[in-house]
Amino acid sequence: MKAIVYREYGGPEVLHVSEVEKPTPGENEILVNVRASSVNYGDLLSRNVKNATSREFNMPLFMLPMVKLMLGYSKPKRNILGSEFSGVVESVGGGVTRFRPGDDVYVHNEMNFGGYAEYINVSADGLVAKKPASLSFAQAAATPMGALTALCVLRKVDIESDRTRGKDILVNGASGSIGGFAVQIAKAYGANVTGVCGAPRLDYVKALGADEVIDYKAEDFTARKKKYDIILDVLGKSSFSKCRDSLKPDGIYLLASFRLAPVLWMLWTSLTGGQKVICAMSSYRQEYLETISQMVEQGKLTLIVDKTFPMEQAAEAHRYCESGQKKGNVVITMGAKQ
Repeated sequence: MKAIVYREYGGPEVLHVSEVEKPTPGENEILVNVRASSVNYGDLLSRNVKNATSREFNMPLFMLPMVKLMLGYSKPKRNILGSEFSGVVESVGGGVTRFRPGDDVYVHNEMNFGGYAEYINVSADGLVAKKPASLSFAQAAATPMGALTALCVLRKVDIESDRTRGKDILVNGASGSIGGFAVQIAKAYGANVTGVCGAPRLDYVKALGADEVIDYKAEDFTARKKKYDIILDVLGKSSFSKCRDSLKPDGIYLLASFRLAPVLWMLWTSLTGGQKVICAMSSYRQEYLETISQMVEQGKLTLIVDKTFPMEQAAEAHRYCESGQKKGNVVITMGAKQ
């Protein structure tokens, strides 16, 4: 079978198509014929993690050496990227009952990667679910990671409760995968949502359902007089000290990715009344992906694909994502364009 492999760290040029052995499913595994795989932050970081700087790493810095060790310090331990993908079940192991050949599925394989290939084995107990019929393979491929993370983070503030209705929520970093789904999930539960992103992606965030959009280069949202119940900072680009005047007295500064300083603020505000800082570590569960599927089928969530690239243009796909030009999600298709 064909796969997009990389055997050294570096720029997009390290990616190339190669022939590798087709896997056979184990007792509790399904063999997925991959139709499409997204290009996300994890793929971009992992492709060149050896040279990743603290500025590029959106978690506490002490975790960066751990990530490098897990992925391989001098060269990649896993040679095929692709943490989220969609496809068709080709065969199943003897112990699998949830899936059968012919099922359309979508998967978040987390740090196991492997989706940049024509076939991959996936644990039937992992983050895999039947693909919503309303999504194309390309749309489904770019859904799991962002949607799961957004749902996990927003559940830290009881997004599904009736108390969400009418609340003012600002999403800083609304045009990325996590931010885009955060906008939609917050809207689905009745919040008034403001999205902050760059000018080229304002229309994209508006199309996702944001009530208001702000170009962060043209305007600093913290300089506004408006106050929010929740400020979700997807990439930790702001700070609690800068945002606290934009929060209501009992407002929450919520982070999807963070470094050490916000953790200290979280500990401090947990001991005091009023405003809170919450650093949300995502803990994915299979049933969460089923919730995402239900929301998609109910028309509450959608996925906008900016561009698709064939396997042979994987380097171009990564290069495009890193150029800052993308308006939506970027997907690599395996075989015919999906």
